Amino acid sequence: MNVRTRFALSLTEAEAMVRAAQAHARQNGWVVTVAIVDDGGTPILVSRLDEASPATVKTAIGKARSAALIGLPTKVLEAMVGERPALATMDRVAVEGGLPILYQGQRVGGIGVSGVRSEQDGAVAQAGIDALVVVPANR
Repeated sequence: MNVRTRFALSLTEAEAMVRAAQAHARQNGWVVTVAIVDDGGTPILVSRLDEASPATVKTAIGKARSAALIGLPTKVLEAMVGERPALATMDRVAVEGGLPILYQGQRVGGIGVSGVRSEQDGAVAQAGIDALVVVPANR
């Protein structure tokens, strides 16, 4: 039998990412929703800042889910839509603001941000990634 070790995000790690992402957003006066999903695209934590539009929740989750399942930043998907218009019809969000979360080359989830311009959403997501120290699930 060839059993493989898999890593997973914990709620504690998701909370740390959300705090860092929200801190970056607040520093810039941005109101956003931040979503963290596991490697299957299931939400672990979704947090909407006061005054962020309720519409940002679904988009943030979609960006996080897309990045987690495909393993690419959603900015890359956005750039690919012109070459592959079919991407626009798939159940993916092809707009900057979603990043895959990787640990030792393994996808463990995704972070998605929605609420401001796409490049600003991407910067907030990166702040969340930068704060992460992933710990193996079997610690």
